[in-house]
Amino acid sequence: MSSPPAAPPHTPEPVRRRRPAWAGRNYTLLTGAAVVTNLGSHGALIAAAFAVMEAGGSGADVGLVAAARTLPLVLFLLIGGALADRLPRHRVMVAANALNCLSQAAFATLVLAGDPQLWQMMLLTALCGTGTAFFNPAAEGMLLSTVSGEHANRAFALFRMAMNGAGIGGAALGGAMIAAIGPGWVLAVDAAAFAIAGVLRAFLDVSHVPDRAPGGGLLADLREGWVEVRTRPWLWSIVLQFSVVVAVVGAAEAVYGPLVARDRLGGPAPWGLALGFFGAGTIAGAVLMMAWKPRRLLLVGTLCVFPLALPSAGLAVPLPVWGLCVVMLISGLAIEVFGVSWMTTMHQEIPEEKFSRVSAYDWFGSVSMLPLATALAGPAESAFGRTGALWGCAALVVLATALVLLIPDVRRMTRKPTPGPAKT
Repeated sequence: MSSPPAAPPHTPEPVRRRRPAWAGRNYTLLTGAAVVTNLGSHGALIAAAFAVMEAGGSGADVGLVAAARTLPLVLFLLIGGALADRLPRHRVMVAANALNCLSQAAFATLVLAGDPQLWQMMLLTALCGTGTAFFNPAAEGMLLSTVSGEHANRAFALFRMAMNGAGIGGAALGGAMIAAIGPGWVLAVDAAAFAIAGVLRAFLDVSHVPDRAPGGGLLADLREGWVEVRTRPWLWSIVLQFSVVVAVVGAAEAVYGPLVARDRLGGPAPWGLALGFFGAGTIAGAVLMMAWKPRRLLLVGTLCVFPLALPSAGLAVPLPVWGLCVVMLISGLAIEVFGVSWMTTMHQEIPEEKFSRVSAYDWFGSVSMLPLATALAGPAESAFGRTGALWGCAALVVLATALVLLIPDVRRMTRKPTPGPAKT
């Protein structure tokens, strides 16, 4: 009697990946850390305002604390970009997260202890803004260097969708926590979020990043970054465009929106709902860009800036709440199409070793006029009326965007098939 045939060797089932093949370790860590920090920071922005008011501060005091956060961005962004291209970017990011963590922890301690002084809140908020100024160029440079060219569009869309979703959730969660346990604890949660994100970013693998050649100093690095911007018409023109667009849209949403909501829409709840629809639009735009790869990157992206005039125009009319929600949804979707197209273009056109410096000039251009615009919003309302000022905001968005379309490179820039830096 013959023996039974041997059983065939066991073949293990293939392991199912829990993430896309193009989402490497660094990309996953960066995305996870960004979600954590956005969950904390969006709630903390609301908590800081309520902390000032609970301490007896006025609306002007709230504005001073907000300005203290913005001013360091203008002062230190360019330096942060130069350092991030000179030093290992992940170390700059971790150091910035540590500064954010310590400043927010101190802010939370002051609020929980009772009777924080305005100058103390401004100082600690300014320290947090300083950390952001050094963090942003390093983070954008690190993200750009971890994505391969063929997957850049999808990777940037998913990253932005995760960030925007966390921002919406963080604002909603922060508002609920402020009502339940007070702003101090929300600031403490933000400090903890920065600590967790810093730990995640400490594990980034930078072995794929080439060694930096010795530079000629900080000023020389800044000049090299400026040459990259100055010699690329598509780049400097869009940076100039967004210095205007961000300023007037920021003034409309930060100053005029709440006033219109109070006087014509029934209070803050409808304005909060409209802002929620804007956030939903950004997520919808990111989902769209995960599947859509427009060939003319900058032309499509720039055309999608025109809808940013809609919220100002809607407030000028003013539209009913449902109409305002629709235009906010459309503008959120459109700006996300621009955002992904812009990041993909930067990834395609800018040398890896100069990512952070160019990103710093981009950030600097975007925020440089925002404090001035918000400061002039009140005088503009007095001079032209609120409706006239809002129509002026809408007109400036349209004009700045139309002028950018006169630049041939903006109209002709196409997506290149060649892959960029390999994923890690």
